[in-house]
Amino acid sequence: MYDYQSDATKFLNKLLEERPELAQQRLDNRNLLWDVTLKPEEEAGFEAAKVAKKPYTYYQD
Repeated sequence: MYDYQSDATKFLNKLLEERPELAQQRLDNRNLLWDVTLKPEEEAGFEAAKVAKKPYTYYQD
């Protein structure tokens, strides 16, 4: 099988071996941006702001 690893991958793997606490920090920081729970009023606002999609995208008005 093909077993190539780029220099960047090797660097990151070595860094995680030397500093295993970075893996947990990475997950914690990911939660700040991506794993966010929205409040019901925020969800309602996003739902109200949706624009209806045209049935045929390439049809000219």
